[in-house]
Amino acid sequence: QVQLVESGGGLVQAGGSLRLSCVASGRTASGLKMGWFRQAPGKEREFAAAIRWSTGNTDYADSVKGRFTISRDNAKNTVYLQMNSLKPEDTAVYYCAANPYSGIYYWPTLGTDWGQGTQVTVSS
Repeated sequence: QVQLVESGGGLVQAGGSLRLSCVASGRTASGLKMGWFRQAPGKEREFAAAIRWSTGNTDYADSVKGRFTISRDNAKNTVYLQMNSLKPEDTAVYYCAANPYSGIYYWPTLGTDWGQGTQVTVSS
């Protein structure tokens, strides 16, 4: 099991930037796939971005591609989500997730660990 703690959320104006951080502990991150999901009020949780820790390969949802960048810091066991050109529709609780499965879009309920979430609010 991996413990995940997110930080970096807040209130920002449209067009602004935020960087979210997710610190992983409890096991080595090298064998994991890490991801960021978000859930807006009244909507289902949706995939935003993911990175394979060992290779650094990344993937993004179309809605954030070109604006968000996921990255990792091996020494700090931390994954980041740099969010630029933020829009009001990016307002959501952002969750960090981790699992050891290879499929970039494979995030089963059983076997995926989640952080507690951090609120991002983008004002127009």
